[in-house]
Amino acid sequence: MNYDCMIVDDEKALLESTSEYLNLFGVKTITVQTAQDCIRIILNNTVKLILLDINLGEDSGFELCKKLRGMTNVPILFISARNSNDDMLLALHIGGDDYIQKPYSLSVLLAKIQVVLKRCYPQTRSEIVKLGNCTANVEEQMLYRAGEIVKLKGMESKLLFYLINNSGRTITKTELFREVWENVITGDNTLNVHIRHLREKMEEDPNNPRLLKTVWGMGYMLILENQE
Repeated sequence: MNYDCMIVDDEKALLESTSEYLNLFGVKTITVQTAQDCIRIILNNTVKLILLDINLGEDSGFELCKKLRGMTNVPILFISARNSNDDMLLALHIGGDDYIQKPYSLSVLLAKIQVVLKRCYPQTRSEIVKLGNCTANVEEQMLYRAGEIVKLKGMESKLLFYLINNSGRTITKTELFREVWENVITGDNTLNVHIRHLREKMEEDPNNPRLLKTVWGMGYMLILENQE
């Protein structure tokens, strides 16, 4: 099996809530409570990122990290209620890529995971992408329906192809303002209008979008057909 994330933590309730949240936003997640189960999963599956607690009952997250670094180079993000500088420095020194303190915000954790996955596993998009009844040529930055060009205004085009290049993950409004408009104070109304126009041009039913989804309280996600 292929997983985006494995959480290693002996707190069952926290495991379940975090896993449920990450899966909800398209980060395919598996959970384990022991070092032994972690090693077993790594040996028999593909895991792109590990969230690792320091305290694992009788086991130590530090020792597990050392073993993992002899087996894999996947990013390891430590999650722990311990807040001493010594713990943080040790975690980074032995191969951790980040140190996140508990209690953590699920939305912030999701954003950190998405950034790491995007950086470590850049996705190459096919030149031609299917969007419902439309197709998009990524290299030409053109949208077509039934062989005819769908006219896009400048910012509509920039927004659409940014969404395509980052499809399958939640993109916050702040990120869109920064990366598309290059202006962090762009208003919600401007973004909403552009989202509505894109839906009208490529969705079969713009009022019930299947491709360009709103992630309430967060932003938007473009789902390509092979990601459904």
